[in-house]
Amino acid sequence: MPLLKRARIEVYLPERDTAAYKRLHKSVESEFIETFGGCTVIRDIKGLYTASNGKVDFDEIRLCYADTPFDLDENFDALSKYTDELRSAVLEASGEESVLIVVHEIYHSI
Repeated sequence: MPLLKRARIEVYLPERDTAAYKRLHKSVESEFIETFGGCTVIRDIKGLYTASNGKVDFDEIRLCYADTPFDLDENFDALSKYTDELRSAVLEASGEESVLIVVHEIYHSI
């Protein structure tokens, strides 16, 4: 069978032990389940970065991703709009300075 080209959307969320973050994580998961039929969650990821003071710092991260039924090239504008809206909602709900959302092509063998 031929490979099917799809777009994967990944949201990298900070792990915080608060009720607000637990709701945020559930909201992103629910959004992906309702919109795309499911998602995958990977916990206990460590993200490293250089802080404004020049020192290396880290965040505990939770990755939530969903594979869409859409070809990235053919649906670039719609996927871009969707991820912009998703990023805005996550930023508003979290109060974070930034949040990483990644979209890339994947190939499914079905």
